[in-house]
Amino acid sequence: MPALPRFTLVLGGQRSGKSALAERMFARHLPALYLATAEAKDAEMAARIAAHRARRGRDWETVEEPLAIAGVLAAAERPVLVECLSLWVANLLERARDPVSETEALVAAIAARAKPTVAVTVEAGQGVVPANALARAWLDALGETNQKLAAAADRVVLVTAGLPLVLKETP
Repeated sequence: MPALPRFTLVLGGQRSGKSALAERMFARHLPALYLATAEAKDAEMAARIAAHRARRGRDWETVEEPLAIAGVLAAAERPVLVECLSLWVANLLERARDPVSETEALVAAIAARAKPTVAVTVEAGQGVVPANALARAWLDALGETNQKLAAAADRVVLVTAGLPLVLKETP
C-alpha cells in the first residue's frame, strides 16, 4: 500500500472488505486514532463492534462519537480512521441534524489536519430505491456526502469483494 495522502475516502458495499483495507493502510502510520460512529443499539451491532476492536489491536486508540466527528478530527494529533460515514449520516438524520452543514464542517476539519485521515463509507449508488421515506432520505444524504468527500479527497478507493480499485489519485 502506498504512503497515505492527506485524505483518503474508501467506499464499498456492505461486507466488501473496505474496513479491513482501510485498517491495513495504517500499517506504517501507527499508533492511530479509530473514530467510530456506530452505536451498539442491539446485540448484532455490539458483536460487529467487538470484532472490529479485536481485529485492530493495541496500536489504535478508539474514540466513539456518533455525531460530532469534525470536532474529534480537529482535536486529533495523530492519523485518524473514520468508520463509518454511512452510519454517521444515519445518526444525523435520526437526530434531525442537517447532513449538508455537518458534511461541510467535516470537509473543513479534514482540510485543516496535518496528519492523514482515512474515511470509510458505503457506496450509495448501487442498490435499489428504498421503499420508505426515511431510507430514501438517508440514501440521498449519503450519496451527497460521499460526492462532497470524494471531491475533497486526495485518493478515492472503491472496494468490491475485497479488491481495491483506485478511482482517484491526486499527486
